[in-house]
Amino acid sequence: MESNTPLSPVSKKALWTGRILSAIPVLMLLLSAAMKFAKPPSVTEGFVQLGWPLTSIVGLGILELVCTILYMIPRTAVLGAILVTAYLGGAIATTLRLGDPASAFTVLLGVMVWGGLYLRDPRLRALIPLTR
Repeated sequence: MESNTPLSPVSKKALWTGRILSAIPVLMLLLSAAMKFAKPPSVTEGFVQLGWPLTSIVGLGILELVCTILYMIPRTAVLGAILVTAYLGGAIATTLRLGDPASAFTVLLGVMVWGGLYLRDPRLRALIPLTR
């Protein structure tokens, strides 16, 4: 579905700020997925403390990796942001249930995902204009 509304170009400053803002959660999510595949003792102990079965580590790692890759590809970035947000929502619910203050950091990652995408993607800026 094509829109006839012209998209205003993104300034270089906004583009690079958006890229950097997006890179931080991408690196964190890729590291998190890699740790799920490596299964060091600290990760397996954390899963047990959070109430997750150890059999779900690799599956969650795959899910996290797929969502992050979709976010990294410009054409699928919006879908990736939606899926990363859903993934982070599950992480937030899990940590909040136990009263873990790490949930605030996870919320910040979600804000960075959408903030970075907003700054670098003119389609999202046209969809959600924050200025008049």
